[in-house]
Amino acid sequence: MISLIPKLPAYWAFRRFGWPRLYPFSIVVSISYKCNSKCRTCDVWRKPNDDMTVAEWRQVFHNLGRTPFYMTFTGGEPFLRPDLDELVIAGYEECRPEVITIPTNGLLTERVVERVARICAACPGAQIGINLSLDGLGDVHDDIRGVNGNWERSMKTWEQLKALQPRYKNLVLTIHTVISRFNIHLFEETYAGLQKLEPDSYITEVAEERVELDTVGWGITPLAAQYAPVADFLSAQARQKPVKGIARFTQAFRAQYYQLAKRTLQERTQVIDCYAGWASAHIAPNGDIWSCCIRAEPVGNLRQTNYDLAPIWFSPEMAKLRRSIAAKECACPMANANYTNMLLHPPTLVKVALDMV
Repeated sequence: MISLIPKLPAYWAFRRFGWPRLYPFSIVVSISYKCNSKCRTCDVWRKPNDDMTVAEWRQVFHNLGRTPFYMTFTGGEPFLRPDLDELVIAGYEECRPEVITIPTNGLLTERVVERVARICAACPGAQIGINLSLDGLGDVHDDIRGVNGNWERSMKTWEQLKALQPRYKNLVLTIHTVISRFNIHLFEETYAGLQKLEPDSYITEVAEERVELDTVGWGITPLAAQYAPVADFLSAQARQKPVKGIARFTQAFRAQYYQLAKRTLQERTQVIDCYAGWASAHIAPNGDIWSCCIRAEPVGNLRQTNYDLAPIWFSPEMAKLRRSIAAKECACPMANANYTNMLLHPPTLVKVALDMV
């Protein structure tokens, strides 16, 4: 994190003046749409697949160089790709990010545990965050995820991942809950139950209607009035949890994020400036470049530029999309992009510092 802070003013200038021209420091890599869940909040598993190979991804990462600080490898279900470990290791070797995050539904226990162990061993300089998705307790989770026995299999995966931690000090285990209209009425009960699993970190995100997930018009997002007390509860919990070191910053950061998400749902506009398209980017499984997965508007394809981001990232098409984002023609509470936005918003950083004090 310390290495990133001196670079933030350059991103402010990039957004305002178009110079200096910079690659994003936060990159989401969608490696496949394939998924073995049939979630009530996602339809990505129905999408056709044209996944890039590990060799193609390595070329992408090589051309990116050492700019990425934070890389997320997502899907679909990432662990459905048997070569996920090779892909993540290629990203680490070429880009040297300090943080790598991989979400999972936990259904493929043996593969998850085996691949995570190899990734942790091969990427010693990165924090490896494995986010287990749990949207409820027991049958509630199974119903939302559309797979009978999902909860039981996820618990087996969690137990075995926990057993890896004494061996791999860079492994961070997180539980992630998507808050939707299907589970918001049970949230405090769900929260209490999930805390018993003793995650290193607990995060939530609002279910959104995303172009990427083909969920536009589904009505899955909770009402602002429903989410407001949940956000206040989460912010209070984040401030009360006794943590030390960098975790203090993370918890204070999340306390502010939940309030930002609440205001975004209430006001239906960008509460703070969005840096998607400047400091953060999303790469689709086929090499399409998006500013983010909410809009998922391709501005070019890496297969057509010899896997080089530069011709796309600094193109007129990308500039047009940036103007739309800067004009606040979109707004969302998506966690990944908003964490980047908050890092680049000085008033939020001041609030975080005050929370830490």
